Amino acid sequence: MNYVVVGASAAGINGVKYIRQLEPDANITLISKDDHIYSRCILHHYLEGIRDIKALEFVEDGFIEKNNINWIKGVAVEKIEPKQKELILSDGRTVSYDKVLLATGASTFFPPVKNLNDAKNVFGLRNLDDAIEIKEKAQYAKNIVVMGAGLVGIDALTGLLHYGKNLTLVEFKGHMLSIQLDKRAAKTYQDAFTNEGVTQYYDTAVQEVIMDETGAVKALALSNGLIIDCDFLIVATGVRSNVAFLQDSGIECDRFGLIFDEYGRTSDESVYGAGDISGRNPIWPAAVKEAIIAATNMCGHKRELTDFFASKSTMNFLHIPTMSLGTPEPADETYKVDIEEDGQGNYKKIIHKDGVIYGALIQGDLSYSGVLTQLIREKINIDKVEKSIFKIDYSDFFHLTDNCQFTYND
Repeated sequence: MNYVVVGASAAGINGVKYIRQLEPDANITLISKDDHIYSRCILHHYLEGIRDIKALEFVEDGFIEKNNINWIKGVAVEKIEPKQKELILSDGRTVSYDKVLLATGASTFFPPVKNLNDAKNVFGLRNLDDAIEIKEKAQYAKNIVVMGAGLVGIDALTGLLHYGKNLTLVEFKGHMLSIQLDKRAAKTYQDAFTNEGVTQYYDTAVQEVIMDETGAVKALALSNGLIIDCDFLIVATGVRSNVAFLQDSGIECDRFGLIFDEYGRTSDESVYGAGDISGRNPIWPAAVKEAIIAATNMCGHKRELTDFFASKSTMNFLHIPTMSLGTPEPADETYKVDIEEDGQGNYKKIIHKDGVIYGALIQGDLSYSGVLTQLIREKINIDKVEKSIFKIDYSDFFHLTDNCQFTYND
């Protein structure tokens, strides 16, 4: 069997890893635009200078050689021909496959802001090349603005704190990390960044990039009427899945990205997908899980994506740990919300309905996160537990039988 995996990040690397485990003698080819295997989640560590390129790797030394992978690196897939089962590469080569896993990820989305796509000194932070360029050129800037307060934006901000620059954050939503956090948890981070000297604007959009005579960004016009100095702009307003090569292929996509089912299968029986190429659940654990599922099914072993709680984010900005599970706000008034604070920086919030927990936030002490994750993943009903929702532990559901075995009691 001839397997091909496109993309060398979380989904792609776990894809080749599991295919090799299941098919020791198969031919496996990995194709990637990247020359390195690295974690995009910690690119800010490179900006901070606490990791070099080698320390960004998330595989063991010799991973490619030990797994006998044919790695075609530094090239992109420009077209796929499903009928011929061929991939057309940017260097003109053609690669054949029996089954292929598409894990090409996503790229920075530049919104339709006047001059944003034309101005110099405007960067995204999505791959290693971006991080290298930002680290090299940011030292010459004076006023750095990060546009977007999602995870990537806050990563960029954190990585630049020690550069000694004037840092500003501009966010369209009402608070930082609006997908992961509520206003209370976000304020803890916002206050911490204020203490670090970061100017922040919320409920504010960038309306125009103002350029100097050389075409470089020199200021930004904001929706609140302000014009702020900016000679270095990092755009972190979201991503778009890398699916351009699928155009005219007949493989089904939607406005988000590639469509694949709970087995990783696309509309073509020989083509599978995993990770950010779907435009959904753009987090590392989801990409890894989807790759494992896809690789397993590619190798003929049926496995379904049923046991993963996708909306889970763990962060630790400015030494403040936080975990977000599910939605940070109730969907409507039928949901109950329980909150616990201790005045020492520890904050817990649980969203539940009819005994089932649908979302939770924990900031500070994360020791309760394991129990909460299990309760949500298994949809365990907590209605019969009489103690506080913040004091539930495994002993409330798993009981010892006479023969010293643990059983789960609903």
